[in-house]
Amino acid sequence: MKLNWAERLVVNNPLRVMEQGFEIRWMKRVQELTPDSLVLEVGCGRGAGAGLILGEFHPKAIHAMDLDLKMIRMGNRFLSPEEKSKISMYVGDVLNLPYADNVLDAVFDFGVLHHVPDWQGALREITRVLKPGGIFYVEELYPTLYQNFITKHILLHPTENRFGSRDFKEALTAAKLSLKDSLEVWGVGILAVLAKEN
Repeated sequence: MKLNWAERLVVNNPLRVMEQGFEIRWMKRVQELTPDSLVLEVGCGRGAGAGLILGEFHPKAIHAMDLDLKMIRMGNRFLSPEEKSKISMYVGDVLNLPYADNVLDAVFDFGVLHHVPDWQGALREITRVLKPGGIFYVEELYPTLYQNFITKHILLHPTENRFGSRDFKEALTAAKLSLKDSLEVWGVGILAVLAKEN
């Protein structure tokens, strides 16, 4: 599901980038990546997260994918030439990732799955492309935050098949993703680092 105007304002503001910076530094403390890593960011928006991932983790290459061509075009203007040498941005769908099985060292998700009606399918697809032992870095929000009385009239989200803490954790376990560490705020969301089981 593409973002509406209000969500574009949220994800493209400097405070969001600052928040992502804190999250990425926490993720790195939990699990670093090797310099030869191939990384995917799903729902990359204008590429701010991919730039932060590059600056903190220094992987060999980052593929940054978003459903919205407008965001990819914005990202191609936003990223520096040096960043563009390591970050490839493309339009794509998290339900149909253009990779063979077991090829990526890491996948990053900054609040994307709660926008996907079939989030379980997206989670299966992410797991499919991760190598055994590959890392899933995730930040996700729960419906109590984005479907409350105020936000449900401003932000655009699917209303069916939503997940809370228990449902999300059960789906992660079913996808054979083992939790390395997490930070969770009840009714808000979760920040987690998981590894694909061998």
